[in-house]
This record gives sequence, C-alpha cells and structure tokens, in this order.
Amino acid sequence: MIAVNCACWHRLWPVITASGLELRAGARILLEPIALRVQPGDRIGLVGRNGAGKTTLLRVLAGEGLPHTGAVQRTGAVGYLPQDPRTGDLQTLASDRVLSARGLDRLVSEIAEIQDQLANAPHDDKLVRRYGQLEDRFTALGGYAADSEAARICANLGLPDRVLRQRLGTLSGGQRRRVELARILFRDTGGPTTLLLDEPTNHLDADSIVWLRDFLRQHTGGFIVVSHDAALLGTVVNKVWYLDANRSALDVYNVGWQAYLTQREADERRRRRERVNAERRIDTMKAQADKMRAKATKARAAHQLDRRAAALAAGLAEVRASDKVARLRFPTPAHCGRTPLMAERLSKSYGSLEVFTDVGLAVDRGARVVVLGLNGAGKTTLLRLLAGLEPPDTGEVRPGHGLRLGYYAQEHETLDTERTVLENMRAAAAAVAAAGAEGAGSGSGGAGSAPVKAPPTDGELRKILGAFLFSGDDVEKPAGVLSGGEKTRLALAVLVTSAANVLLLDEPTNNLDPVSREQVLGALHTFTGAIVLVTHDEGAVAALAPQKVILLPDGVEDNWSEDLADLIALA
Repeated sequence: MIAVNCACWHRLWPVITASGLELRAGARILLEPIALRVQPGDRIGLVGRNGAGKTTLLRVLAGEGLPHTGAVQRTGAVGYLPQDPRTGDLQTLASDRVLSARGLDRLVSEIAEIQDQLANAPHDDKLVRRYGQLEDRFTALGGYAADSEAARICANLGLPDRVLRQRLGTLSGGQRRRVELARILFRDTGGPTTLLLDEPTNHLDADSIVWLRDFLRQHTGGFIVVSHDAALLGTVVNKVWYLDANRSALDVYNVGWQAYLTQREADERRRRRERVNAERRIDTMKAQADKMRAKATKARAAHQLDRRAAALAAGLAEVRASDKVARLRFPTPAHCGRTPLMAERLSKSYGSLEVFTDVGLAVDRGARVVVLGLNGAGKTTLLRLLAGLEPPDTGEVRPGHGLRLGYYAQEHETLDTERTVLENMRAAAAAVAAAGAEGAGSGSGGAGSAPVKAPPTDGELRKILGAFLFSGDDVEKPAGVLSGGEKTRLALAVLVTSAANVLLLDEPTNNLDPVSREQVLGALHTFTGAIVLVTHDEGAVAALAPQKVILLPDGVEDNWSEDLADLIALA
C-alpha cells in the first residue's frame, strides 16, 4: 500500500501557482500584484538588482514567507535553497542530513527497530507485514542505492567522505550550504521537484559549477534560479523573470538568456522614447494652458489641461530611472607599525578532522595576500583565527603596533540579525571608539597619543549607509530580513566605520549584482591598508594584485605568481 502511494507521488508533477501576489518590505512595495506559474519544463532565471526582492519572492513561493496580499498554491515537492541556510540539527552527520531529504534516515531507524522486535517474536504476523511495508517503501525511494547516489552528488559538489562523516556544527558555512544543495538535488532524483535556488553557485569550485549546469539542464521539473553567474544563466534557462525595483514590476521574457538581454535593451530604449515623447506633450499642454489662462472664458479649459499634464507627469515617475549604484569604499586605514599582524605555528582541528597545521604568516603594512586552497582546506577557518573569533589549537596570533582589524564574514556572522541596519552601524562605531579609547589609555593603540575621536553621529552613519544604498526607512529594517546582497552591502558599510588597517575578506563579491561587484573590485584596488583575501572570484584577485599567497592546508607562504591563477576558480 505504501509502495502504491509512493508511485502516485512519482507521477504527481509539481506546479507552483501564485495569484494576486503583492510583496512589500515594510512600507516599500517590492512587487505590484501579479499572477505567476512555474511548471515542469520552466527553467527560469530570476534577475534584478540587489534589494529588488528576488530572495523575498523565492521565500514566498517556497512557503517560507508570506505575501502582503495574494495566495500561492504548490502541487508536488518543492526544493528550496536559501542564500543563508541555517537548518538542521547541528549534531546530525552531514551524510544523514542529505539522506533525510527522502525520509530515508527515519525509515532506516524504523526498519532497525522492527528487526530487533522480530528477533524476539519472529512469527508475529503484524510485525512481519509492517516490516514488508517498510522494505517496499525503502526500495521505492531508492534506499538500497541511496548511499552511492547521495555520495555521487556530494562528491560532485565538493563534499568528500571525510566531510560527510562530520557533524553539521563542525562544518564551514560554505560546506553547510553545499550539504543543503546536495540534499535538495538528492530529493529531486527521487521524484519530480520544483527547485527554487538562491545563488546555488556560491562556494562551488569550477568543476562543481559545470556539474550543476548539467544537472539543471536534465532536470524534468520546473525551477527558478537566482544567480549572478551569467554563464550558468546562459546555459540552463529558457525563461527570464526580471524584477524591476524602480517599477515594482516583474517582466516575463519567454526566451533564453541571450535573447532576453537583447529584448530587455530594446524595452529600455522604448521606455526612454516614450518618456521623451511624454515630456514633450507635458510641455505643450502647460504652454497651451498658460495661453488660455490669459482669457477668463478659457480658464476652465486651462485647468483641465493642467490636470492632464499633472497626471501624465505623475505617470513618468514610474518610467524606469537608472539603477542606483552603491558607492562602495573601504575605510581610511589608521596608522600602524611595519607589520601589524603576525601568526606563528597555527593549527586547527574539529574532532578527529585535522584542518591544517603549522601555518604562519606576517602581514606587512599595505600588503596584499590571497589565500588559496580547495574547498574544506581551512581558508575561512584561518581568517576566523586571525580575527580572534576562534582560538587556534596550537600557535598564536600576535597583533603588531596599531593593529585595527576589519573582518568581512562570507556568512555575515558579524551582523546582528535582531538589530536594525542603523543599530548595527551604531554598535560597530561604538566598538571602534571604545577600542580607540583603550589604545590611547595604554599608549599602544592605533591612535597612539592622538585625541580619541567621538563615535560618528546618526547623521554621519546615515550618510555612510546612503552611499551603500540604504536610505530612509531602509535603515530601520532588521538585518535578518535583508537579502544576501543587502547583507553584503551592510557588512561592507560596517567596515567603513572601522578605520581598519588590515582587512580580512572572506568571499566579499558573493551575492552581488555585476555593478556592485565592480564597485567592490574598485575598492579592493584603491584601499591603501593591508588585505588578506579569500575568494573564488578571479576578478577579485586581479583587482587585489596580490604580492603573497598562502596555500592551504600546507600553510606555505610564497610570492604571488600568475602561474597560480588557475587555482582560484578551483579554490
């Protein structure tokens, strides 16, 4: 009976339907009411600038969030990959987390329990029937081949057996995200699923991205993918949904990626022509109304023309304006000694897993250092040790004279999600002021004997936030509701208040649209302090122009060579 129900589930094609869907962030309208449908064969790329509402729309379609108005109906299974997955019991093994996608972990446990009972009562007909039902369901879900199938998916996503044997709580943010992606794809191979993937290529190396493209091309259900990876979009999508933040509208293009780019440019040219024509009509109506007002007999007609001109002008506000660009910059570094940061003989293990041993480095004033290594080699762990967020098992991190650290975490752990955007800025600025006062008092801080500066005012903090596209009521939003791109911009804005002379940057270009990414690359290039960078982005390394490289897990520090550039995408 259970096997029959399972077979029916396999035949149930997944569909997501939304009607009258309106999305808001506080008082700001993200999406005017619209009807949407995702069905098998729809390979949709959801695009738009950071903060437009892409993540919000995916959350609502997945049932993880509620719309302002409207309804969403889901038929069949839905696999949702958020930008910042925080799900699952941290004590669960990574392999069990993947297998749980089809409920196999529970089935295995129940089968084992029935086997124990049958050992004591081998002729109990009820137990025998129940055992048969569980076996049928286990087989229908691919149970006997599940381990090898899950392992194959995990290996292709850069999750070797040694990682799968670890508990979730010991994994890096990037590894946990790949575990969640593997879990979703493993579920999909067990039956048709609608996939909702928010930046699925984050934390994947080049080989894993190629494998994911092939997987999505062969996917039989529908999917929506949010990505800034143009190569992925160009390879896998057959429709594009463009979420226009200026018009609070979703434009649907029933074509592939390259054709979409051409059509959207044509649409933008058409809107610009329409705006010019409308402005001319407004000027003509206003001029005619001014002439009519000179005669009392035509005052009513003049008033009507004024009203028509005003209505047309009000409509112009909804015609697309140029997207605002975040004016990203890194802080003006505080004065420091020749070598502000040093580390000697660092090692780190999680349980029986040794991440790296005997790593040492010296970061000189204004140095450019890139950290390379395969996924799981300990790149994020090294930055966390240097930032003082975790203690090393052996060795020590030694601050030099005047050190001011700024740390950008790839999973945005440095942000307090319960605080608002402005409150996060206040807290960071207060911490910097306190550190400056402590340094001045001891005579060893970055400010030396210079007067201690007061924390910036709210007005000054709002000005910084405005440069990162947070204005008006946006600064009162809790950090927890921000999209991945918005969290990136906030974390970078927090760095501006730090006066850091050594920046530890962990994947700073993740989740950014192309324009914002270029701003980050420009900030990397012009920053005069020292930078230690972890990235998969070859453009970020080019902008950094590194002088040194640290290769993990061996911990070898060497001079940078262009011969190492091929390792970046594999990192």
